[in-house]
Amino acid sequence: MSQKLKAGILGGTGMVGQRFIALLENHPWFEVTTVAASPRSAGKRYEDAIGGRWKMDTPMPEAVKDIVVMNVNEVEAVASKVDFVFSAVDMSKDEIKAIEDAYAKTETPVVSNNSAHRWTPDVPMVIPELNPEHMEVIKFQKKRLGTERGFVAVKPNCSIQAYAPALTAWKEFEPYEVVATTYQAISGAGKTFQDWPEMEGNIIPYIGGEEEKSEKEPLRIWGEIEDGVIVPAESPVITCQCVRVPVLNGHTAAVFVKFRKKPTKEQLVEKLRSFKGVPQELHLPSAPGQFIQYLEEDDRPQVTEDVNYENGMGISVGRLREDTVYDWKFIGLSHNTVRGAAGGAILCAELLKAQGYISAK
Repeated sequence: MSQKLKAGILGGTGMVGQRFIALLENHPWFEVTTVAASPRSAGKRYEDAIGGRWKMDTPMPEAVKDIVVMNVNEVEAVASKVDFVFSAVDMSKDEIKAIEDAYAKTETPVVSNNSAHRWTPDVPMVIPELNPEHMEVIKFQKKRLGTERGFVAVKPNCSIQAYAPALTAWKEFEPYEVVATTYQAISGAGKTFQDWPEMEGNIIPYIGGEEEKSEKEPLRIWGEIEDGVIVPAESPVITCQCVRVPVLNGHTAAVFVKFRKKPTKEQLVEKLRSFKGVPQELHLPSAPGQFIQYLEEDDRPQVTEDVNYENGMGISVGRLREDTVYDWKFIGLSHNTVRGAAGGAILCAELLKAQGYISAK
């Protein structure tokens, strides 16, 4: 008899849904028992619904091949089969908000990879090492929804994972002005090179909505809960450019920082290497043992060498050096579909289970 919690994947046939399924294979706490997707996939075996569109570099887990895909819009039916759900649905923002709230109101916790609820004031948006205390806003959200155990929690945008952890590690030095340019992999658009051949040898200097997310979402992560809502921090001011580059997985960031207090390089590197959070203290299953690694080599971090650091859940930082205009500059790298998407959401669910928010129905 399995003691694992029964997890459903909403939007389980898309790229992020597939990543959830791949990462949850043999998970010690969670078991994928239900997959829901659009009506056109409903009623088919998962393997048949995917057809030739399996985009992961590991084989489809045997345990999910024969799961019959349910219609994601049949909320009560899907919710009756699971303890909680991961959401990776591909809909408009209003539709995503509505369907995630609908699942929450069936007393089913929703851990979402989507952006729709990231600015709902009583929905926590969490990188578990940085702001685990924001889960406390859930009790206020439950009052609004009229639920006992149902709620929505989200993880932030993939683009900020390469620099927000470093800036958090350096908080005591008071960073107040940040310029970041992110070089973002095509899997962030749900694509492979087979899907998007025009990206080979190409750069596109625009990703819709990404710059605003990259500038604003870290401030919400650094915010405080006041009167039942999360109030974003006002500092540091961040300005960002986001560029799509011909890389499959891995978002790289080139970052410039001004500090009110003047740290040395040795202090900054030590803070990165010693930084850890609740996931490390609790030894959560998906938590990287070493959250941030600092690489001394001039030509690191590199996507080919470092994107899978700590199974894609760790952050790599390098080229930390003094700047002539700003105080310091560095390069950061994160895996956008592991730490930045499905893996980050799974770590959020592990934290929520450890905190008592997710349990068997």
